[in-house]
Amino acid sequence: MRKQLILLTPLLLAGCIQQSASYYVSDARDHAITVLAKQEYFWDDAIVLSLVAARHPDCQRAFRLAKVPKGDVAVELFSNGESVFTVRSGTQVVQVDMQSCTQLPEPTQNALGEAVGVFRVGDTKMGFEPVAKPAAAPAS
Repeated sequence: MRKQLILLTPLLLAGCIQQSASYYVSDARDHAITVLAKQEYFWDDAIVLSLVAARHPDCQRAFRLAKVPKGDVAVELFSNGESVFTVRSGTQVVQVDMQSCTQLPEPTQNALGEAVGVFRVGDTKMGFEPVAKPAAAPAS
């Protein structure tokens, strides 16, 4: 009986979502913001979101974000200069200083910064979609 239970354990994890996607702040890929999405149990209709701020080798810190309904999960990323980024998931807003990997006080809606892109949970893979840059005006 015990062997059968052990063999059935992987079935409990089947269908669970466990995905991540990163936005690389620097070309060296040692400075990144990563969003992780995890469905704790296959019967759970919610996904737990986490944010990881990393500036290797100096710091790395994880922050738990909201538990959101499974479905169209979108986490927006904004830039407030070179080292401050804001993440918004639904009504939750988290601002992070990338120099020290610390959480800052929540900014006002008007101080989110410039939109950088959106993290989206997919069927098989999470991705980061950068905001399209406006086309340059033609020279006169």
